[in-house]
Amino acid sequence: MAIFIGTRDGVYRTATVPVEDVEQVLDSGDTPRVRTFPEVDGVFAATKTGLYRSMDEGQTWEDLGVPQEEVYSVVTSPDGERLYAGTHPAHLYVSTDSGETWDELEGFQDLPSRDEWHTPRHRNEAHVRSLGVHPDTPDRVIAGVEVGGVHISADQGQTWTERRDGVHDDVHHILVLGADEYVASCGDGLYRTRDAGQSWRRLDTELDHRYFREAFMFDGRLYAAAARSSPGTWSGEGGADAILVESTDSGETLETVSYPGGPAEIILAWTVVDGRVLAGTNDGKLISRDSDGMWTDAGQVPEGIRSLKGC
Repeated sequence: MAIFIGTRDGVYRTATVPVEDVEQVLDSGDTPRVRTFPEVDGVFAATKTGLYRSMDEGQTWEDLGVPQEEVYSVVTSPDGERLYAGTHPAHLYVSTDSGETWDELEGFQDLPSRDEWHTPRHRNEAHVRSLGVHPDTPDRVIAGVEVGGVHISADQGQTWTERRDGVHDDVHHILVLGADEYVASCGDGLYRTRDAGQSWRRLDTELDHRYFREAFMFDGRLYAAAARSSPGTWSGEGGADAILVESTDSGETLETVSYPGGPAEIILAWTVVDGRVLAGTNDGKLISRDSDGMWTDAGQVPEGIRSLKGC
């Protein structure tokens, strides 16, 4: 077993939960995504210094040479033939030869709202923060842009349709639950669609905390965490002032639960290890959900956690 931990200082690896030994295996700087895919071999790390892949459980890494250096998201097609990468500034690239060469999906730049994708805190630019594909709709690519909304392609990324009406445009993550069902975690709210983004329903209307970073589903239970406000407020005396919520009805009702590190630390990443949900916080804490539904301390890494993947 290996657990890969994307942090603000690169990728770490551990083999145990609770964590006893943790080793930095990639000095890549900020790493928004660490992912594996059943269709292709290797571990992928989307980082602000490039998209890397390891074929030997993190011992060595290869920079796949995406044309834009800052890579925020990565996904493969269900057949493994196409590898997509989303970058900052907000561009999309595809490789059909396992990352040897890349082509830009130029249709992504033709979306009507493209000129609106920018925010001062990201150098007046935007990035493709999240990418998703579902096996039942293999040619459909779902892209979440921070700041720019949700957009969908039905033809492997060649042409695009905006699906941003009804969802906040500060999109941090899109959880693909089914062919047409997604949950979007945004800077102002948690949203669900059951018609591939043609309409959205806000799920967090009963909560006081509105800044969501990433949702996760395992064994029929939806998990999400939210801070009261954006990261610029997390360094004060109360920290992030965050909550953890769980739902057994796809977000129709959200139950707030306690967790180690809360409310000062916010959960930013999720994975499953040996049938249990493992989560990571902005201060580098790992926590695990036991069989009784309680969250317990599972160790610490040296940097704030951005992404997790158990293999």
